[in-house]
Amino acid sequence: MIVNKPGLHLTTVAIVLALCALAFHAQAKESDEAEIKALEANLAASAQAKDVDAIMKNYVPDETLIVFDVIPPRQYVGADSFKKDWQGFLGGFNGPVTFENSDLQVFADGKLAYAHYIQHVSGTGKDGKPIDNTVRMTDVLRKIRGKWLIVHEHASVPVDITNGKADLSSKP
Repeated sequence: MIVNKPGLHLTTVAIVLALCALAFHAQAKESDEAEIKALEANLAASAQAKDVDAIMKNYVPDETLIVFDVIPPRQYVGADSFKKDWQGFLGGFNGPVTFENSDLQVFADGKLAYAHYIQHVSGTGKDGKPIDNTVRMTDVLRKIRGKWLIVHEHASVPVDITNGKADLSSKP
């Protein structure tokens, strides 16, 4: 004999819905992480191509963008200011420039995310001297109208405290 117990049915439905929600959240998180990894790869490829407009498509396009770069000034506020930084930086290379990212880690939670990685930049300066720098990068991203965009970026290098000099070729 089968007994109809409404409480048992409701409990079963609640458990099934909770499991579905967890599965959906895991898939969304993986998708977000994949999108952000693609954004970081696109950013490096755009920089290597010296395409400042393509670079800037990865950033929020307004005055809410804050960037702490290794190139003075201490901070860049707004997309227009940071675009000029990119133009100046890339303009300092004679010929091709290489951007290689490694150790990329991405953490996303639906609307907010961060990524950190090591970036190696090399090429030849306008003065004919080689440029070979390694920096630590951290990006904070927000999902805006369904698209991940960088809203805060922080580039840094280790500093030797004894002499106050930056270590631009730091290795782990």
